[in-house]
Amino acid sequence: MEPRVGAMLPCNVILPAVDGSVPVSAVGPVASMRAIDNEGLHAVVGQVRDLMARAVAAI
Repeated sequence: MEPRVGAMLPCNVILPAVDGSVPVSAVGPVASMRAIDNEGLHAVVGQVRDLMARAVAAI
């Protein structure tokens, strides 16, 4: 859909140890993809957000 979108994908995930727990943080794909003018991509980014949320919740 967008040849160079890989550079903007939310691949950065942070797992810092804080007071005996490990919170998970990741860049939201909806915010990242707003910079790209491609309606087809915008339609898919919600699916990516949902998949990321499920993956983080499973940790």
